[in-house]
Amino acid sequence: MNKFSGTIRSAGVSAWTSALGLLWCAILMHVAHAAPQRTTAVTPEPLPVTIEFNRDIRPILSDKCFQCHGPALQSATLRFDLEDGAKHALSGGRFAIVPGDPTKSQLITRITSTNPAVRMPRSQGGAAAGEPLTERQIALLTRWIEQSATWQKHWSFIPPKRPELPKGLKDPKWVRNPIDAFVLERLEREGLKPSPEADRATLLRRVSLDLMGVPPTPAEVDAFLADKSANAYEKVVDRLLRSPQYGERMAFPWLDAARYADSNGYQTDGERFMWRWRDLVISAFNRNMPYDQFTIEQLAGDLLPNATLDQKIATGFNRNHRGNSEGGIIPEEYAVEYVVDRVDTTSTVFLGLTLGCARCHNHRFDPVTQKEFYQLFAYFNNVPEHGKFRRVGNSPPYIAAPLPEQQAKLKQLDDELAAVNAAYAKLQPDLARAQRDWERSLDLSKPVTWAPARGLVAYYSFDSDLMP
Repeated sequence: MNKFSGTIRSAGVSAWTSALGLLWCAILMHVAHAAPQRTTAVTPEPLPVTIEFNRDIRPILSDKCFQCHGPALQSATLRFDLEDGAKHALSGGRFAIVPGDPTKSQLITRITSTNPAVRMPRSQGGAAAGEPLTERQIALLTRWIEQSATWQKHWSFIPPKRPELPKGLKDPKWVRNPIDAFVLERLEREGLKPSPEADRATLLRRVSLDLMGVPPTPAEVDAFLADKSANAYEKVVDRLLRSPQYGERMAFPWLDAARYADSNGYQTDGERFMWRWRDLVISAFNRNMPYDQFTIEQLAGDLLPNATLDQKIATGFNRNHRGNSEGGIIPEEYAVEYVVDRVDTTSTVFLGLTLGCARCHNHRFDPVTQKEFYQLFAYFNNVPEHGKFRRVGNSPPYIAAPLPEQQAKLKQLDDELAAVNAAYAKLQPDLARAQRDWERSLDLSKPVTWAPARGLVAYYSFDSDLMP
């Protein structure tokens, strides 16, 4: 009976729980429908006063137009990846872009049309490129044409200009340096406020990770917290900049871009020795070498007048490429690949351009022709190296690269050797005189003949204890 009543009781509680749950949901739904709907007004981002092609226009053309009017395909002979292709005359004397007049520009006519047969971009089977442009995108294109549709070259060819500081900030006292002004302007535009200033321990951790790549030690944290001077942070930064680990931290991205490795890659990935070049790069950061001098030495340090050993080692940048040691390769083929690697890497890290496309054809995006690629190729085709590398160790050409302390020891030995040679040179007159005296003492009337086999006596020694 107790078991049965317990079951009934459990079932009753469960039923009441379900009923209360449904009732509560009904009340919430009623309140939700009865309450006035509150919507947060989203303030549209204002258009820039001056439209910049690279920043505002090129991304729109790339996302929405290049599929049919780009480097791979040009419908109606119109392409928007090149200025000449976008502004040339179309059929019937029309123009896609008429600088200064959006009403006569077919680009604006097409993207604002309500006729699906006319509107651009056209639907491409549901592809994102066929979706209509947003109001902001249309406004940007319209204002750009009103402002003469100025085109821009690749960003890396445009000299940087210092922008004007934002004005009308709500909290200008927060700004401590020009960068803060731009950060605050964006935060205020998004309706946000700056985060509170980090505590001193966090600040030390951040700057230590930035400049050294490792967190501070407990002793360093204690010392910084105990320093109440106004320039405590500046002293920490100076200490980190003087640390040898600073150069290691800063050199890491450069070594990565310059394809540094102490191995050759390919099949066996045999060992090679490039660490002297690596340490030289680290030293350049620690010595605060000017970047222009660093560039000269990396590319052509051995061609400088009276080049030092370090300047010659710096050109190891051009020998960081992979080296193939497989027996079945064609050395001439890989000798070419090594030169191409130098062109690609040099253009990437020093020019900010990827020239690899121009190896086979004129570059589609960057202003580099195939001819120019091989003109640059010719500069780097002067290293007398063989296409097949040694399986282990460096392949010629190479130079001895002693460390500074080894150089000092070598100089000491060279000085000692020079002193011995000088002393020996002073003895030459006495040696010559002794030679002449000895020659005069010989009795030339009795010729002396000599052979290795004459006058020799064989002598054998036997230990009787060892005899059988």
